[in-house]
Amino acid sequence: MYESVRRHLGKVVAGTALAVTGTAVMVGVTLPGTAGADDTPRAGIAGERGGGPGAAEGASGDGGAAPEPATLAVAPPEGTKGVGTDPLTDDELKRAETLALTPPARAARRDVEGARGPQHLGTELADPRPEEADDPAAPRRAEVRFYDYERDELITRTVDLGTGKVESAAAQRGVQPSAHPEELREALELILKSPLGKGVREDYKDATGKPLTSADQLWFNGDVYRPYREAKVPAPLTACGGHRCVRLVTKIHNGSWIDTRNLIVDLSARTVTRVG
Repeated sequence: MYESVRRHLGKVVAGTALAVTGTAVMVGVTLPGTAGADDTPRAGIAGERGGGPGAAEGASGDGGAAPEPATLAVAPPEGTKGVGTDPLTDDELKRAETLALTPPARAARRDVEGARGPQHLGTELADPRPEEADDPAAPRRAEVRFYDYERDELITRTVDLGTGKVESAAAQRGVQPSAHPEELREALELILKSPLGKGVREDYKDATGKPLTSADQLWFNGDVYRPYREAKVPAPLTACGGHRCVRLVTKIHNGSWIDTRNLIVDLSARTVTRVG
């Protein structure tokens, strides 16, 4: 009976009150404005219309001429190849990823879901070599990073986009760069399937009246869990660092935060552990 009353009180308290359910904490504090997690930042209205104080004065009838509406320049079409230090084009990104892994190498590795092929983490324009710094015709190279969940290895390969050759390759263990959105999504799905995700599911149901069955129903973000930053690390998480582990923050779309920071997901072992 006490638990039922406490949970219902938690649902009606506003401001900075906390509704504690299971292992998750639903925070009833929203961000300024609509506080929607999928809202995109916008400039002020005056900035959007191209006017500052003068625009407001003209609109109020003080005699000033209203500014002309701002016009947006049409971006030039992106070519298949960039020049110099231009950002990699879409075609170059695709080409770099294809060149970095041959089919045999791809078949021997696994991504975050266990499917064939390593998990792509990112592709960036490689810095020119010192002797090429002032050469406008220097080769454009891309550095491509993957994570192989079969071996728990970070794979880094540098490819020459002109010749199509892989100029360097390295595989490292115990190196954990920032998590890719696909990895964060898989971590959230594992939480929702885990018994430790019960509190998250209950908090979502309390807030929306609907069951939480998919990661698509939440806004989420996060990054790699680094055990050396923690004062006390549970035994199941001592492998993190060698394993790929992540911590998430989650939010109901246009609604409350659900605290999942105490749930650490070991993506290599596909387990969920509570800390704190």
